[in-house]
Amino acid sequence: MRRHGLFWHIFPTYLIITVLAVVAVSWYGSTALQSLFYERAEDDLRARALLLEERLGGELGKGDTGSLQALAVELGQATDSRITIVLPRGLVVADTDEDPAVMENHADRPEIVEALRGNVGSAVRYSHTLGMNRMYVAVPVNSGGEICGAVRVSLSTTAIDDEFLRVRQRIGIAALVMVIIAAVVSFPVTRRITRPLVEMRRGALRYAQGEFGYRLPVPGSLELASLSETLNHMAGELDRQISTIRRQRAEQDAVFCSMEESVIAVDMDERLLTMNRAAGELFSVEPAASAGRSIQEAIRNTDIHAFASRALLSSGPIEGEFELLADTRRLLHAHGAALRDRKGQKLGAVIVLNDITRMHQLEKVRSDFVANVSHELRTPVTLIQGFVETLLDGAIDDADESRRFLHIIHRHSDRLKAIIEDLLYLSRIEQDAGDSRIAFDRTPVAGVVETAIDICRSRAGEKDVRIDLTTAGDSLTRVNSQLLEHAVVNLLDNAVKYSKRGSSIEIDVEEEKTDILIRVRDYGVGIAPEHLPRLFERFYRVDKARSRELGGTGLGLAIAKHIVQAHGGSIGVESTPGKGSAFTIILPRT
Repeated sequence: MRRHGLFWHIFPTYLIITVLAVVAVSWYGSTALQSLFYERAEDDLRARALLLEERLGGELGKGDTGSLQALAVELGQATDSRITIVLPRGLVVADTDEDPAVMENHADRPEIVEALRGNVGSAVRYSHTLGMNRMYVAVPVNSGGEICGAVRVSLSTTAIDDEFLRVRQRIGIAALVMVIIAAVVSFPVTRRITRPLVEMRRGALRYAQGEFGYRLPVPGSLELASLSETLNHMAGELDRQISTIRRQRAEQDAVFCSMEESVIAVDMDERLLTMNRAAGELFSVEPAASAGRSIQEAIRNTDIHAFASRALLSSGPIEGEFELLADTRRLLHAHGAALRDRKGQKLGAVIVLNDITRMHQLEKVRSDFVANVSHELRTPVTLIQGFVETLLDGAIDDADESRRFLHIIHRHSDRLKAIIEDLLYLSRIEQDAGDSRIAFDRTPVAGVVETAIDICRSRAGEKDVRIDLTTAGDSLTRVNSQLLEHAVVNLLDNAVKYSKRGSSIEIDVEEEKTDILIRVRDYGVGIAPEHLPRLFERFYRVDKARSRELGGTGLGLAIAKHIVQAHGGSIGVESTPGKGSAFTIILPRT
């Protein structure tokens, strides 16, 4: 259905009402005026008829009808009207316009009938004799107290009708002028009424587009002014409430997106309502594109599907663990709970996934560390305890055996002491690094490396191993000389241990744009690839039997890693079995 503006509802209505009112007033006025004209004409004819009745009473009473015709003509010319004299039987005895002898009997004429009854009779009708509309007024003629006839005076209504037509034309012109004036006046009045409504419509559209700062002009009309002020107040309240909602939504989105936990929400039909960035990265899907899709379609994992179904059916929170096999194996801990609205109606379920792979790895490392440290400490303690018991059982009386046993006890006590000292040293490094209590000075790295080489040179000489140093400069950087020297010594000590007799060790100090690299390369037995990821763990040994024979505690590389990390750097290893290994320390230049 086609709709029109309010203006085209109000303006035509005003115009139609005005036209109807003007037409009604004009019709009523013209009708009343026409009645007035006829009433005046009738009164005039009555007056004439009464005057004639005084003149004709005596003549008609005498019965002299011959002189009546002449008198009627004379009086008709004097009064400019048609005069007809009728006897009581309806016979016309005189008429100013026609021959009475040929005229019809007038006993049935209504005005004559009324006049012969003694009253004044009047009528307006078409005269067949004269061929026009005429007004007739008849009065009784009395003679001697009796009605002896009737005199009728008539007048053509053409003059009245012509005059009334002219008056009606004037009224019509006036009515048309009034309609035009009403249209001209109602047009701006209608505009004045509709313009505020149009402004309100435009304002409502701007509010719908989010422009709540716009304010409607307040018109002069009390009702429209109240409506405009109400809309302005509504816009202000909407602006405030929507700003609050947007701020809260932004805060929630920021928290939701910054969560490391993966969050997934599904409805009762297992369709995704939302998921955060962490969940999208975990399952390699786009969160925005997955909204509205079924969880089976968006996430290819049957364990998640089963857990979501359990969460939707459960009346309380549920938990579970499962593996996610993708590029890498991940272990996930899932927590599910019902998603409800303000009325408590269940809308779906929310699932929070925690990646506990690292936690399990750390737990395994901790478990391995406890097992390793227990094993490392138990071995020398057991040996010391065994040889002491042997001495107590009588071997102390044999001087050679007791001396040999005491040397063994001394060697294992030194090993026990070294393990404990390395553990304490490692613990102190971690604690000082965490509390930022390590002192750093601007020191040339090459000088620190040279000092470490001097410390290890005597042991390298025992195996006829040559240590070659190559430096690309002598840049200063912020380091703790004692700690960095300890880390380099540990790397050199390992290189000497696992190098072949007569081989060489190469140490390169390189300077890059943002880093300084210390690379220690040996050409010894090398390390198998499966050992490289865990090489810097505490007490991790590639060849446990040989490591103990060479006197290592199993903590040297772990200490080196923590020292480098305390400097804000990193350490890595490259190795090929049978061809040697290369350990690289990367330190930031600042």
